Amino acid sequence: MSIKFLAEDDRPREKFLLKGKSSLSDSELLAIIISSGNKEDSVIELSRKILSSVNNNWHQLSLLTLKDLMKFKGIGEAKAISIMSALEIGRRRAVQEIPEKSIIGNSNDAYVLLKNHLSDLRTEEFWAIFLNSSNKVIHISQLTQGGISQSIVDVRVLFKTALDHFSTGIIIAHNHPSGSLKPSREDISVTQKIKEAGNTLSIQLLDHIIITQNTYFIFSDEGLL
Repeated sequence: MSIKFLAEDDRPREKFLLKGKSSLSDSELLAIIISSGNKEDSVIELSRKILSSVNNNWHQLSLLTLKDLMKFKGIGEAKAISIMSALEIGRRRAVQEIPEKSIIGNSNDAYVLLKNHLSDLRTEEFWAIFLNSSNKVIHISQLTQGGISQSIVDVRVLFKTALDHFSTGIIIAHNHPSGSLKPSREDISVTQKIKEAGNTLSIQLLDHIIITQNTYFIFSDEGLL
């Protein structure tokens, strides 16, 4: 039977079987996840409405909460959880594609390593990459999880982790959920504290990165390190 003669709710799965996963549009992929529409909208139409609300951007969709998703007629708690779970699987897959023992040649390499952890969060988190003398990554760690506007790091915890892993270099990073790339006074202050503590312990602070959804700010590039 030709796809065009099938009920719209059945077309994405049939298309998947006949033409493969890469042939599916974003709305068709989402339709397979949510499975059914509502009385007014087919599953495809409902998927288009959801994606349209976030400018057809998967990253923007990942920022929606359960309550946000459940505002769409036909999306109950179970479907909302399915959507969020699928997006989380995608995020974890992207993280796992990065080698555990990467070599950091520049700050952009560090950004690539951390962007999947930090780029689409609603609250601030503070992470660190710990390197050996060859700039090889030996450990990556989330150190704090804070509020919407700040995440305070304990310098002692940071350097305890560095010493535990025999690290000789550190790159620190945190996100700005607001999208602003401008470092706050607290960002600059904690950077200097970490740099000074590292000098005492012979553990070099190599850089500090602020990450937003689409871009990043490098302290060393701006002469702030």
